[in-house]
Amino acid sequence: MNYNIDLVSHPATPCAAVHRIAVTLRREAAALRLSYRIDGDIEALRLPPPAETHRRDSLWQHSCFEAFLRADDQQSYYEFNFAPSGAWAAYRFDERRRGGSAPAVTMPSIECRSDAASFEMTVELALDTVPELAGNATLHAGLGAVIEDARGMLSYWALAHGAAQPDFHDPATFRLRLGAR
Repeated sequence: MNYNIDLVSHPATPCAAVHRIAVTLRREAAALRLSYRIDGDIEALRLPPPAETHRRDSLWQHSCFEAFLRADDQQSYYEFNFAPSGAWAAYRFDERRRGGSAPAVTMPSIECRSDAASFEMTVELALDTVPELAGNATLHAGLGAVIEDARGMLSYWALAHGAAQPDFHDPATFRLRLGAR
């Protein structure tokens, strides 16, 4: 099943250079395909150029796209970060911001393309190596983006924002329900 979603900017962190961030998501039995698209003045953003795909921490300090996934019957959840450079990260939490670890997961496939008015990143994330997320589990998803402008200011985009300050770990942001395949 395909999902087409627009992310909304947190009111405390606007970004005039971004007109829209849309996400197309497709869930399959063993994989999740995410396409993030920014429409706006791309040259006014700090988007690192593509490089070799590699695992790296602290991606949220600059432009990156995020997916938070939790199985329907679980309190634990996973956070995945994907940077325009090809860097990525994965974390597992026992509960909200607690028990964080870096699980062994398959390296995602990341492809980017851009022009002056749009940037698109497509990520293929294997779920078959993540037992809690694989197979027929219904998933709750929170999607987000951290966008850095040319001045170094960060804006935070998500399906929903549940607090006065941006917090992608807030359960209120896990708004998308992905049915079992």
